[in-house]
Amino acid sequence: MANEVYSICFMCTVRCPIRVLVENDDVKWIEGNPHVPGIDGALCAKGSAGLALLHDDQRPQHPMIRTGDRGAGEWKKATWNEALDYVAAKLKEIIKAHGAQSVVFGERTNLNTHISKTFMKAIGSPNHFTHDALCKGSLNTAFRSLTGFTDAQVGVDYANTKYIVMYGRNIFEALEIKPINNLLNAMEKGAKLIYIDPRISITATKADRYLMIRPGTDLAFNYALIHTILKEKLHDAPYVRRWVKGLKELQAFVEPYTPEWAEAETGIPAHEIVTLAREAAAAKPAVVFHYGYRSAHHPNEIHLRRSLIILNALMGSIEAKGGLFFKKGPKAAGRGDIRKYVEQEFPKIKAPRFDGSGHEQFPIADASHGNPQMLAHAILNEDPYPIKALIANRFEPLQSIPAAATTRKALDKLDLIVAIDINFSEIAWYADVILPESIYLERADSLQLISGLKPQLYRRQQAVSPRYDTRPAWLILKQLAQRLDLGKYFPYETIEDIWNFQLQDMGVAIEDFDAKGFVALTDQTLLWDREKGIKFKTPSGKFELVSALMESAGFPSFPPYTPVPRSGNGDFRLMVGRSAVHTHLSTQNNLYLSELTPENVLWINTGAASRLGIKDGQTVEVVSPIATARIKAKVTDFIHPEAVFMLHGFGKTVPVQTRCYLKGASDALLQENISDRVGGSPALDETMVQVRPVR
Repeated sequence: MANEVYSICFMCTVRCPIRVLVENDDVKWIEGNPHVPGIDGALCAKGSAGLALLHDDQRPQHPMIRTGDRGAGEWKKATWNEALDYVAAKLKEIIKAHGAQSVVFGERTNLNTHISKTFMKAIGSPNHFTHDALCKGSLNTAFRSLTGFTDAQVGVDYANTKYIVMYGRNIFEALEIKPINNLLNAMEKGAKLIYIDPRISITATKADRYLMIRPGTDLAFNYALIHTILKEKLHDAPYVRRWVKGLKELQAFVEPYTPEWAEAETGIPAHEIVTLAREAAAAKPAVVFHYGYRSAHHPNEIHLRRSLIILNALMGSIEAKGGLFFKKGPKAAGRGDIRKYVEQEFPKIKAPRFDGSGHEQFPIADASHGNPQMLAHAILNEDPYPIKALIANRFEPLQSIPAAATTRKALDKLDLIVAIDINFSEIAWYADVILPESIYLERADSLQLISGLKPQLYRRQQAVSPRYDTRPAWLILKQLAQRLDLGKYFPYETIEDIWNFQLQDMGVAIEDFDAKGFVALTDQTLLWDREKGIKFKTPSGKFELVSALMESAGFPSFPPYTPVPRSGNGDFRLMVGRSAVHTHLSTQNNLYLSELTPENVLWINTGAASRLGIKDGQTVEVVSPIATARIKAKVTDFIHPEAVFMLHGFGKTVPVQTRCYLKGASDALLQENISDRVGGSPALDETMVQVRPVR
């Protein structure tokens, strides 16, 4: 008889609740947690492929210390004591010579991020950063500039929306199970989905109306929408009078940005813009102009994201049923907050961040995530000081940060690279030491707090024993800290100690998770009173169209629109994205998923391909200003003639990952490292490329 274990998936960053069936210390089945509303037992392909990950013999199986050149694949098998002693000795040497700020720690945000931040504060370095800025730093800044909240503190009431507009938010391939189910249910009840993108994605095929926009011109489209809404008085006037500050300034700014002007810039007919504005207004306030997830396309990204959030405010949809809401945490449910080890007292850190986040280069970017695209610059130029060590916890700088060749050159200057990983990633293969982490089925982690309309707690339990000599990251970091004489900041021995610490103020016991795998902190839907109860965190206490955050840093809230140059002479704007099958960079070698999507291809418009003599399936060269790559062409009418598109995460160069080795092309190799200096994100869709057939 199989035992059931309620846990949390980690095949992607969504972290869906799951039920795992275990027999004889082996996983027999994984499905969505049937007790969680909106999940109802569903699981995506990635979640199901956790079975293949568990038994994968091509993942790191024990600690390893490099013996040959970086990237040569020459390793010494080590015990955990040997590996941790080696890393600790090198860190002590580096910190003594260059200061703690010379150590940087990058990771994909996870349930134990409060522990990794604790580690960096304990050693005295300000340089913890996450992948978030590479994905959605400008969205974070946009929300803070308008509302005072970060993007992570905002949610969408998909279940009750009546009208939703998405700009490249390819939700049906991002595969968040609960939001997708809620949106599909809303659409069955009559909600309309409008999708805007230069490429016809899966989400576009599900939409009531699809608009193929010129790449890079979404902001022009939105300015025309705002112009129409204000000119025709389609906005929620009582809501705007009560909560929005700066309407006159906005109205004056958008005056010249008419639908006719936008048609020439975007390629979308003026009447479509006017129709959309009127339809959305008719459904307000149960309207969503989706603010996006990956928000790292162009140097003006913050203004695109601000325009989307502004449209929601004009519709009165913020804190409205069927609109956007600010996520409510335990305190809103009458509970104490979840505790974090990073909230301890630490010695004061005086050094500035290495990446300019929160000062100088990115003065209003969120320093809690940083700006990892500055890593190579900081290392190569020793600006603002030497960087000598990188600890990468499931963070992949060689495929996440644009201009990969420059990143590799910078890594060569480091004295120490440590990879805490479940895969032989590019950075793990290039590291000096690999500290292999147990996968999510083999470990338990810190509790997950899901803030929202009904805040809840979830628990990742260990389902089976580790297949190899691996450990959880929370234990690795504690054992490394002990060797640095910093163990006092990690006052736990077991995962139960961590859980009890987190729950100390919440009135919840560990046993409360046993029945269903989660604990609901309230059964009430927590929306604030739209008449007098919305609590914006801006200096004015209102939704600030003219942003105090931006203006105080010298950034205008409404800079004039800069037209997007039209491509010509065979130039295309390189767009990147994801599919339903793969998680960013981490699943391309999975036994199941690699069969479904073994490589990426380059989408190119039929007419453009014909002019260049490119046939479907033919290998082509993609030439950017900094690199050249080869990839197979997908000739299609389903992409704008000025753009080409490839999936993110391919072009792997690690030979032990045999299922994905040298398949497809790496977008990071081709992309120039350009940033939105106001919002903080890199501009991942800003690189222009040429495409030519390989004869």
